[in-house]
Amino acid sequence: MIEMAIDSIRMSMMNYQRVVILKEKDAERYLPIWIGPAEADSIAVKLQDVAVPRPLTHDLLGSVIDALGAAVTSIVVSDLKNDTFYAKIILTVDGESMEIDSRPSDAIALAVRAEVPIYADESVLDKAGIFLDKDSGKPLPASGEKGKVSQEELDRLGPFTDFIETLNLDDLEKGSS
Repeated sequence: MIEMAIDSIRMSMMNYQRVVILKEKDAERYLPIWIGPAEADSIAVKLQDVAVPRPLTHDLLGSVIDALGAAVTSIVVSDLKNDTFYAKIILTVDGESMEIDSRPSDAIALAVRAEVPIYADESVLDKAGIFLDKDSGKPLPASGEKGKVSQEELDRLGPFTDFIETLNLDDLEKGSS
């Protein structure tokens, strides 16, 4: 497993879809994951320390986990099948570890509240991780090397390329939202 950090949450101006962009802590590989607007707002509210008058769904989930005597220890973006990401919330309950199936967006929203690490399975990063050209902001081949890209690689990156081309990536390295 590779530790990740939330780099930014972006919105496409073409279709108003949100994407959370995770970045490897010790490398320059990114993992874009499409998420819903409610989950994007929930993550952003916590990251920006915005006070809300009533608990959001992810605050409630964290309170329930705590009230039941469990603790969130980490989350893992664990799989990618048929263009759908899967995640697991790792809990400690009575000294035992337990994995709960989750959408990545919900797991990430919970992780920022519990202040626990976010991980991605290497196989997920192999399938969907991207490197960005520092000059153009466009995706590079998965190896991160410049050069000729195979048709298979282009096909694999197609959905990400289409989405990323609608984003303003000039401030990506600054971690701006």
